[in-house]
Amino acid sequence: MLDQSKAQQRKWWALALLATAQFVVVLDASVVNVALPSIGKDLQLSREGLAWLVNAYVLAFGGFLLLGGRMADLLGRRRVFMAGFTLFAVASFAGGLATSGGTLIAARALQGLGAAILSPAALSLVTTTFAEGAERNTALGVWGAVAAGGGAAGSLLGGVITQTLGWEWVLWINTPIGIAAAALAPTVLRESKVDAATRSFDALGAFTVTGGLVALVYGVIDGVKPEFVLIAAAFLAAFALVETRTANPLVPFRIFRSRGLTGATVTGVLMGGALIGLFFFATLYLQQVLAYGPLEAGLAFLPLALTIGASAGVASQLSTTLGPKPVLVAGLATQAAGLYWFSHVSANGSFLGDVLFPSLVVALGMGLAFVPLTIVAMSGVSEHESGLASGLMATAQQIGQAIGLALLTGVATTTATTPQALTNGFENAFLLAAAFALIAALAAFLIIRRTRLPQPGTAVPVPA
Repeated sequence: MLDQSKAQQRKWWALALLATAQFVVVLDASVVNVALPSIGKDLQLSREGLAWLVNAYVLAFGGFLLLGGRMADLLGRRRVFMAGFTLFAVASFAGGLATSGGTLIAARALQGLGAAILSPAALSLVTTTFAEGAERNTALGVWGAVAAGGGAAGSLLGGVITQTLGWEWVLWINTPIGIAAAALAPTVLRESKVDAATRSFDALGAFTVTGGLVALVYGVIDGVKPEFVLIAAAFLAAFALVETRTANPLVPFRIFRSRGLTGATVTGVLMGGALIGLFFFATLYLQQVLAYGPLEAGLAFLPLALTIGASAGVASQLSTTLGPKPVLVAGLATQAAGLYWFSHVSANGSFLGDVLFPSLVVALGMGLAFVPLTIVAMSGVSEHESGLASGLMATAQQIGQAIGLALLTGVATTTATTPQALTNGFENAFLLAAAFALIAALAAFLIIRRTRLPQPGTAVPVPA
């Protein structure tokens, strides 16, 4: 009994470590945004240079996620997690020491690579540590709350740290966390990987899919570049051809026989496009129209972050009792409603009248959607492909964010800079984001089958 109690306690320590890693990864995608003006002043970076501090991270993160997930399956999930977090920590330290824009952009790209390696490894470790059913749902509730809240917390912490310690600490804070996490991993995480007899690395598949994803993300992150979209299409077509002809493919297409994973991938693309609209344009509205400073804008996201955490906890319980599909569809519909409410912001508005209540509605939907989306994606996927499945889902969300931001920016762009003109553009962006969320809800409803996940002591169904 004592040994069983220790084993159970070790599981939850493992979850704490893995959730911390995911929080840092998600946080770092947004925490730099608030610090950009200070960085630009210190390093004399142009607006285009500052944009690449964000784009370099997104490009490496989105482009290498799928490869990182398969590396975790083949080389060992704990080992890859430790390597990815160490690279992330070292790159963060180097970024804080940067004395030129080029050095800092390179460090941000290495951060993104480290994140792409560790993030799918972390999620696959969660799913292989906790049994499918109520136990895993509870763990994924914590995971979902942390992951969904990381974006909001990034805006808050970015403002606080930049204003009190300096922009360097936005990066340096990752270093002790990353080194400590990598050091603790052998103590609390159990190693798992594909059986040695079946391990094979599909180098050509890795090259073509990574090239395609990098070209696709680059082709849309700063305005649509048709030539790079065509290059991406050529790489991805070559990847599909390679995967159908190799004995041990990087992405065996049979994995998409799971309607859960297929539906989660499609839904993840659309949800990523919707939610990037909230964080990006709500921040701009607060600072450019309501004239908030960085710290005030960051604090404005605090109610949203708290609501996400609370609703994610509820979502894990509802997913166990009702099944994940209805919770996911309800969460996405709630997001759509909140984003539609945001599309009515006013040029003469206020935080209380135009931001607080719609942000709480979106946050409720985010918490309800993130947890069942992860449950659906990982349910019925064999353990030896869990890293691949988590990489696919994370890639879908990153690609959705990149494409979504390009489209949303297109409808929001205006040559005028008056509060009314800016607000009109933001209204259009929020309306399109609401449409993305609504289509995501429809896709989840049509593609994903409704199943109740097993209770403890029952057989585990494998979705078709």
